[in-house]
Amino acid sequence: MRVEANGRRARTLATSALFAALIAVGGLISIPISPVPLTLQSLFVYLSVLRLKESSSISIAIYLFMGLAGLPVFAGGAAGIAELIGPRGGFLIGFLAASIISGFMASKFKKFFWKAMALVVCELIILFAGWLWLSYWVGLLGALWLGVIPFIPGDGVKICLALAVDKKIRFRDGSGSAFS
Repeated sequence: MRVEANGRRARTLATSALFAALIAVGGLISIPISPVPLTLQSLFVYLSVLRLKESSSISIAIYLFMGLAGLPVFAGGAAGIAELIGPRGGFLIGFLAASIISGFMASKFKKFFWKAMALVVCELIILFAGWLWLSYWVGLLGALWLGVIPFIPGDGVKICLALAVDKKIRFRDGSGSAFS
């Protein structure tokens, strides 16, 4: 039994590291549209939540530590503490808060609808944290127009894509019915 638990922990850590790397790659795919660029990072945060559930925060923590250590993993290849305390920092911290809450939700609810709701909550937390933080620099209304509104349509698409990829993975690896 102990070997089995160690194997599960090792698999979780390896999968967390993989998602941290994917989130970093998602940040390199960056379209600068405002103080906050459009990236694919949130897609990989969503997939991390769906696959790792309550352990998804491990992948986000690894990602944040990589960036703080100076690796160019934040949006557009940025790194360092300046990114966390700068205008985009709220979104990065939002990744961690969102993964904790929505990861817990994803672990408790197995039906597709509730997994979708977990991702909607995930995105709302990320946007809320980013909006609050960005508002320090551009005001509440400016943060809404620059850091929230432009991202809603694309984030909806990313949520649908994450749900579709998760469904396909679950069907292929036998971890659940494709329609659960």
